[in-house]
Amino acid sequence: MTEDAARSSATQTPGRPDFLTVRNFDFFYGKKQALFDINMDIPEKRVTAFIGPSGCGKSTLLRNFNRMNELIEGVHYSGDIKLLGQSIYNKEVEVIALRRSIGMVFQKSNPFPKSIYENIVYGLRISGEKKKSVLDEAVERSLRGAALWDEVKDRLHESALGLSGGQMQRLCIARAIANRPKVLLMDEPCSALDPIATVKVEELIHELKQEFTIVIVTHNMQQATRCSDKTAFFYLGKLIEYAETQKIFSNPGQKQTEDYITGRFG
Repeated sequence: MTEDAARSSATQTPGRPDFLTVRNFDFFYGKKQALFDINMDIPEKRVTAFIGPSGCGKSTLLRNFNRMNELIEGVHYSGDIKLLGQSIYNKEVEVIALRRSIGMVFQKSNPFPKSIYENIVYGLRISGEKKKSVLDEAVERSLRGAALWDEVKDRLHESALGLSGGQMQRLCIARAIANRPKVLLMDEPCSALDPIATVKVEELIHELKQEFTIVIVTHNMQQATRCSDKTAFFYLGKLIEYAETQKIFSNPGQKQTEDYITGRFG
């Protein structure tokens, strides 16, 4: 590294530690309370992992970040979630615009029954973009970002459904980052993949955090240690512990956390 590069690296401003904030957040499915008084600050351009047993509220909180839970009848909340200091529930916030800012990759890959190219540009077309040069650039940039370009660059106009499972999941990641969101949510993105495809997605997550703030739900303890910078442990709808990943797994502050990561329950 040159002296100038070293100086530049040393003086680089770190991302905001309170990029995405949750304050006194309760969430209900009808009369059933799913989240209890959640408070946390999610830092910018880092990977935050949510761990905990099934039904503990991890995915529920994740889906509140882009207000996906509002598609379910009878849900309600109290407290607030803010992105860059602005409440995502502010009346001036358009939900469609919010979901462009906070992209999501689901547990099961869900490519549209369209070509690889049309999968990537789908959101851009909905936003009104028609210029072919802009769409072409977005396709290449997104597929390169998802480490998929070299594998599919000669088949862009073939059906996305002809890809392998791991390629489909990386295509869904490419589709999610095509709009250049501020946050990328990933709900167990590797649970349906084989070990080789899982390694590729984990390597991709490491690369993507240079540009995106990532929140990942995972049941895989090893994946959390490999991928994340911070880890939040949830149990029965409550945030039990939230700290640097190394601390959570080497020196947890709560006995419930230790019991879970050592396999005593969960």
